[in-house]
Amino acid sequence: MKNLWYKYKEVSVTASSALINPGRTLLSTMFEMAIKMDPFLRLFCAVWLLGTVLSQDIRYEELMAQIEACPQECRCPSNFPRAVYCDNKGLKSIPRIPPFTWYLYLQNNQIQVVSADALRNATQLRWVNLSRNKITSEGVENGTLDAMSRLEHLYMDDNLLSWVPFPLPASLEHLSLSRNRISKIPDGVFFGLDKLTLLDLQGNKLMDDAVTEVSLKGLNNLVQINLAKNQLSSMPLGLPPTTTQLFLDGNNIDKIPMGYFKGLPKMAFLRLNHNKLGSSSVPSNVFNISSILDLQLSHNLLTEVPLIPPGLEQLYLDHNNIKSVSGSNVCPVDINALDANNSAPQLRYLRLDGNDIEPPIPRDVILCFRLLRSIVI
Repeated sequence: MKNLWYKYKEVSVTASSALINPGRTLLSTMFEMAIKMDPFLRLFCAVWLLGTVLSQDIRYEELMAQIEACPQECRCPSNFPRAVYCDNKGLKSIPRIPPFTWYLYLQNNQIQVVSADALRNATQLRWVNLSRNKITSEGVENGTLDAMSRLEHLYMDDNLLSWVPFPLPASLEHLSLSRNRISKIPDGVFFGLDKLTLLDLQGNKLMDDAVTEVSLKGLNNLVQINLAKNQLSSMPLGLPPTTTQLFLDGNNIDKIPMGYFKGLPKMAFLRLNHNKLGSSSVPSNVFNISSILDLQLSHNLLTEVPLIPPGLEQLYLDHNNIKSVSGSNVCPVDINALDANNSAPQLRYLRLDGNDIEPPIPRDVILCFRLLRSIVI
């Protein structure tokens, strides 16, 4: 037993030195220790190694190669070997990334260039986070991004990009480019991106001439697009009929064309807060979309409540110039015909504070929207 204690102590010291010395990996050290171990400890070590491999979707040879190739500046946890953590390291360039990496975290650094050489071997990447760096559009080397043929999520928020980077891999599902300096969407940049469902371009410098049917062509399966806090003065054209969520807060939009949403039959969440919409430039029934659930029109110039669709559940009209609200004007059904057998409008939340409306809410509004749970006035 005494000999076994000394062997255990020797193993502990050796393992600790492996963690301190970056030139040696824990796995290679464990092999060296196994030679010196008593049979019981040798068996324990073998079980630990086997468990590490079996608990991951990675072969033993790949696991060894991945850990051996881990950049000195980064962290490659053995219990999550597909991930490489290089975030918050003050890096000015991307180190060479191991070949079996799926998840790469490079956010919060000083990186200026997305180098093809550094990512040449990382052909299995699924998720890359390059947010909060100093990457310019010129700094994205040609052919770097589309070479990642399995990439699904790309995050490049809070950089210095001037245009949407291209070409992009056809495998991409989520593309987040918020808070850059993007003023241009190159024609054809989205061609072939049939898997892209989320596009985040909020907080850029996009104007009406940059968001067109031509520039958005190819987004055949888009579900959510975020164009908030840009410099748009009109509703964007060319959105695909699959669009479900449209965020346009913080622009300069002052009108909505009649029938604008006819080509968007799946629209469910629409945000137009902090724009310049007046009632005269918003057709009363323009939001009469059967699919819409959440409509936000806060901080605009509306003087009247638009017609509320029967299926709408949440409506934000706070901080406008509305002076009154009448059930006869906004109710989508005949109030007198409503009874226990008829389907009442689905509105559950209504916000009207920040207007010139004096309480109480008229009785006909309550009768119409009998499912209301909360009214803020």
